[in-house]
Amino acid sequence: MINIIEKVNCCGCAACVQKCPKQCISLQEDNEGFLYPKVNTETCIDCGICEKVCPVLNPYEACEPHQVYAAINKDEKIRMESSSGGIFSLLAEPIIRDGGVVFGARFDEEWQVTLDYTENIEGLSAFRGSKYVQARMGNTYKQCEQFLKEGRKVLFTGSPCQIAGLHHYLRKEYENLVTCDFVCHGVPSPKVWRMYLKEVVEGGKRAISDIKFRNKDNGWKSFNFKLTYDEKNKKTILSSCHRDNLYMRAFLKDMILRPSCHNCKAKQGRSKSDITIADFWGIQKIYPEFDDDKGTGLIIIHSDKGKTSLAWSQIEYMEAQYDDASPFNNGLKPSMPAHPNRTKFFNKLDDTDNLGKLIIDCTKLSVRQRIRRIPVYVKLSIKRFVKSIFLGGQSSDNVEYPDSIKFENILSITFRDKNRGWKAYEMVIEID
Repeated sequence: MINIIEKVNCCGCAACVQKCPKQCISLQEDNEGFLYPKVNTETCIDCGICEKVCPVLNPYEACEPHQVYAAINKDEKIRMESSSGGIFSLLAEPIIRDGGVVFGARFDEEWQVTLDYTENIEGLSAFRGSKYVQARMGNTYKQCEQFLKEGRKVLFTGSPCQIAGLHHYLRKEYENLVTCDFVCHGVPSPKVWRMYLKEVVEGGKRAISDIKFRNKDNGWKSFNFKLTYDEKNKKTILSSCHRDNLYMRAFLKDMILRPSCHNCKAKQGRSKSDITIADFWGIQKIYPEFDDDKGTGLIIIHSDKGKTSLAWSQIEYMEAQYDDASPFNNGLKPSMPAHPNRTKFFNKLDDTDNLGKLIIDCTKLSVRQRIRRIPVYVKLSIKRFVKSIFLGGQSSDNVEYPDSIKFENILSITFRDKNRGWKAYEMVIEID
């Protein structure tokens, strides 16, 4: 019987819920807004299937990538609407045209994220673009299994833990199944997302008509969070750089992620997916000829099936190296630690009447807290280190930064060196 004692041991894939032969497991939301399984012990028969299909309890071994590509969908309209260079559509369209089914994440009528399927080309548009909220799984594993048993081709796309959960749920290989995950930063709390939207719409006075987490009006690398709403017959667009949007700030600073995301058992090739897609961050430094700031995709092939499933004739691509992409994409690295104020944030969440202010307060780190995070940034230069601690990432004409010194060279750091006196203390970094 599945029993979640430590929340880090549940990724929320719902494989246990959907596989239970007695349907005695339900999902319940905790105070942070994440769903966890709850077993009805009166109807449970202790068959143990729920534990056998859990991707956290039974993680897969890491799979080395077969090939890696930088890639662009030749259809510029679709690429501008999409993340990952528009590559998802070139996996999905051949499946649909062959009478198959495609699963992906979409917004529902309340602008929450849910996993769903489509059987037509028109339905793919709802699955395009990033959605930085943990999706509700529903009965998608059961639906996928039924389509597979009918002999239909299925493309199932999702986060690494969702793909690992699907493979554990199925417990056998299907030649007519293609699985695709994405390079994942982690899944944020649906509760925080609901509260954020409630503040934006002012308790229902405004009707949301569109949300784009990664709008490219200002370019792919400087993407905006863009929300459109209608109020009193007027259309209003709220658009801000992703670094300035408060919800995105909480997400990117690892403050509102599911606990399991900080020790993910499925990322880095451990989901058993056929193919992984992502944005090829850093492309301008590695292959500048492949960067037009409209979005370049990263394709990581894990199986022959993954490679043959792509519509290559509609892709402009070049072979790349995994080690070239990984330094610029944190999702390809081991899980990031939680923000130091994560516990403080969620402890105050239910009592706040101003989510934005709470996010601002909790994402501000003291100098002491920033120093504690040094190991996370062990490969940053001193220049970036000083900026991140004292200047918030902004440059200053009054500060000279060494360009080439790495943390490995640091001998000591003194924040209040008194060589010039107590009142005129300086920060001193001794280097090798």
